Amino acid sequence: QVQLVESGGGLVQAGGSLRLSCAASGVTFSSYAMGWFRQAPGKERECVGAIDRSGGSTYYPASVKGRFTISRDNAKNTVYLQMNSLKPEDTAIYYCAARRGSMYYVSPNVYDYWGQGTQVTVSS
Repeated sequence: QVQLVESGGGLVQAGGSLRLSCAASGVTFSSYAMGWFRQAPGKERECVGAIDRSGGSTYYPASVKGRFTISRDNAKNTVYLQMNSLKPEDTAIYYCAARRGSMYYVSPNVYDYWGQGTQVTVSS
């Protein structure tokens, strides 16, 4: 049974930082590209970071580039999202997702497994 469990969300003031973690079980973690997505009320789910299965290649949209960093530890079956200089517009539910294969994708539609999500709220 595949499980992705996110943690690390919470309430933070603008300009603050949070580190999200996503622990995977039931999969050969190193065989999966991973992505972090977020969804705010009334908005589509968007990718805020993605990483290939080796950790050697990453993607960020312009909205978070320079503020967010995705990384992974294949020995710990865990992917991380370090979020710095947070803004109120970063408020959303954050999800991690896994896609079997070497390369990441930006579209949420191609990911195989999803976590339950963790709330991130940034106050102004």
